[in-house]
Amino acid sequence: MPPAVPARHRAIHTTHSTAWPLWIISRRVIAASLTTTWPASWSSAKTRRSTTTAMTSAATDYTVDELMAVCISRLVQDSECVAQGIATPMVMAGFFLAKMTHAPNLLFASAIGMALTTHWSPLAISAVERGLQDHILIAPSFAQLVCEILPTLQFKEFLRPAQIDAQGNTNNVAIGNYHHPRVRLPGSGGIPDVTSFSANTYLYNPRHGRASFVEKLDFISGVGVGPEEERRRLGIVSPGPRALLTDLGVFDFEGGRMRLLSYHPGTTIERIQARTGFPIAIASDVHETPPPSEEEVRLLREVIDPLGVRKLETLGGADRWALLREIAQKELGTDAGHG
Repeated sequence: MPPAVPARHRAIHTTHSTAWPLWIISRRVIAASLTTTWPASWSSAKTRRSTTTAMTSAATDYTVDELMAVCISRLVQDSECVAQGIATPMVMAGFFLAKMTHAPNLLFASAIGMALTTHWSPLAISAVERGLQDHILIAPSFAQLVCEILPTLQFKEFLRPAQIDAQGNTNNVAIGNYHHPRVRLPGSGGIPDVTSFSANTYLYNPRHGRASFVEKLDFISGVGVGPEEERRRLGIVSPGPRALLTDLGVFDFEGGRMRLLSYHPGTTIERIQARTGFPIAIASDVHETPPPSEEEVRLLREVIDPLGVRKLETLGGADRWALLREIAQKELGTDAGHG
């Protein structure tokens, strides 16, 4: 039999007859649960060394997916609620890294399994829900999660749209004519709602190029920054995306346009501009992005994501398929991926 789940981690299943509003219950349960717990398999001195002290030794051997996960981690603060979308393992790696370093009381809200939890487990592809479902604090319905809990907790979320324009508007619908598109995209999901009402949305794109950063979008499925009068008329209360992370740099939209804050080691401002389909603004204090620390890289590789699931977001086509097959074989111990 599986081990008993501690009382403070047992799921609360709510119905419409709940005496207390769900957001009140969620706050009380969460407040009682925000203490750092480490699964026994991760509590060794080797695994946790240096995670409570400043990690000042800069790594020299790291990959772009690791740098992006670290950048995501740096934008997360302790005791925040972070929302996890679907098929965004790089974001998940960044959240878990923050949890293991400077944000031990991080709360995870996931669209995968409708889970609200402080627990996590290493990234996987065959059991994505495992780390979120085993120790649920609250198990709400989708409507309860998005209409009651997340607005109350003022969650932070990182979105990965297919296309982005200079104002941070995004397209995840289609490229070209809607009925006969050149590319049919996955769809907007909850992006229109989140970008209209949330004050803490962030964008990321692990393959910065002119196909993704375009002057004009065929469809707008996510709201960026824009004239205040127009936003009021449309009922948009969100200030727009707080920041944008790519494999080339870190940006914001201060002044109403995509602005470069830092360029990653090994790239240049000129290269970033050449791979963007519109002129970008440059911050007066633009600088090189600080590299990950050796400890951050170690945690990503050995503890958080030893299978390398985060790397899937940087690949496409045959390379992505090959990595998927490799991960499945390691995870399941079979010749998964054939056929």
